[in-house]
Amino acid sequence: MNKREFKDKVYSELAKVTKAIGNPRRMEIIDLLAQGPFSVEKIAEQTNMSIANASQHLQVLKGARLVEISRKGNFIYYHLASEKVFHAWRSLRELGLTQNAEAEKLIRDFYNSRQQLEPVSMEALLKRLKNQDVVVLDVRPGEEYERGHIHRAISIPVEELTVRMEELSKEKEIIVYCRGPLCVYADEAVSLLRENGFEAKRLKEGYPDWVAMGFPAEGYEDKTR
Repeated sequence: MNKREFKDKVYSELAKVTKAIGNPRRMEIIDLLAQGPFSVEKIAEQTNMSIANASQHLQVLKGARLVEISRKGNFIYYHLASEKVFHAWRSLRELGLTQNAEAEKLIRDFYNSRQQLEPVSMEALLKRLKNQDVVVLDVRPGEEYERGHIHRAISIPVEELTVRMEELSKEKEIIVYCRGPLCVYADEAVSLLRENGFEAKRLKEGYPDWVAMGFPAEGYEDKTR
């Protein structure tokens, strides 16, 4: 094999990975699976796809060795093949939001449409946690909170927030987070809290970005399994 053949074959193999990622639905699936394993039914529900369509996308990701399956009894769950998959997706997401002006505008306009303030950064939240002058609220589903969450965060899934709002105090600002910058659970929660007299902002990123940046977490386990 000469040098040209070698390069052609290697780049062709690498292109299989980028081709598998390079689809908006499969990006959304990877973003979801960063939270842990899910069944195809749950993935379809969370991404508003049919089960058949979700299964097809999962097979593409599995063929590129980005996703693997595990079995629990009669149930099959999909999970990321390794933490490297999440790190690659996170880098790609940040590259896109930095270099693609339209993507950045979409997010900015979304915040403005909900009359929300500038999101809080990870570093700012960590400093405020040390000063104990903030409440951190995780509005993801309870199962995801149990798998791992930000240090000192409390869990109230967004669908339960209306009936559990009395558990929160209006004496401290509430920083809300969910799955990441493209997850809207936190935005829904912030809007609801502000409508009811709470001082609330969303965290710029989410979980497991918090872990990826080396900040303290609780209940953490390998999200790929």
